Amino acid sequence: MTETVPETPLDRAHGAMEAASEDGAARLAFYHCLADTQLFLLLTEEPEGDHVTPRTYQVEGADYALAFDDEARLAGFAGGPAPYAVLPGRTLAAMLAAGGAGLGLNLDAAPSSILLPPEALGWLAETLGQGGGDEASTQIDSVSAPKGVPQALLTALDAKLARAEGLASHACLAGARYAGGASGHVLMFIGAAEGAEPSLTRAVSEALTFSGIEAGALDVGFAETGGQLAQRLEQVGLRFDLPQATAALQRAAPGSDPSRPPKLK
Repeated sequence: MTETVPETPLDRAHGAMEAASEDGAARLAFYHCLADTQLFLLLTEEPEGDHVTPRTYQVEGADYALAFDDEARLAGFAGGPAPYAVLPGRTLAAMLAAGGAGLGLNLDAAPSSILLPPEALGWLAETLGQGGGDEASTQIDSVSAPKGVPQALLTALDAKLARAEGLASHACLAGARYAGGASGHVLMFIGAAEGAEPSLTRAVSEALTFSGIEAGALDVGFAETGGQLAQRLEQVGLRFDLPQATAALQRAAPGSDPSRPPKLK
């Protein structure tokens, strides 16, 4: 086992799931973390363009690809440098599920070593492929401080939005009363980047799904920076600051660009 790699978020999520095997929330949190983690997929040969050939092993008649959440863990398993592709867990789950394959995660390399069967990856891919949350389409009459929001949802939102680099300035969670008398909670993104609305809405939907909260418990909205609605929300809402965009890193491995997922050979 590689000893030099510090404990990773995936290690912690897996440990929490193992410690509470009957806790559905802990299992959801593990799969949520897996979906958002950049994984190093072990290959049989160097990638050819966008085409990759995973190294697979058969377990009970099913093929299992091998992936690790750290390059050092992959090298430790392989016995030295080996070809790999870097891609998000969500992308890898969809690719493997489409081919009926499973995933060997961090095998013999970390406390989070686990075999995920094809059925588990199929469920994850289907869950991630569901539509985004509901956008607030009715005019908001008044806003107030949020009340009774489950801590599991606050934690999931905080983690999810911390990875939404450059997609918006910040977000505010508040109670809302709509025209017609309906009330609920809204997460309003302020200063969203052009075209970022679908990604932000999907991020909130996933936070709801993997925290075990019904999608109808939270609406999603968008407001202009400095606008009247934004100012009202900033006065009473719970604020989430999103990371600012940084210069794009040069990507050497296929799968790093989510708009161009690699293809299995």
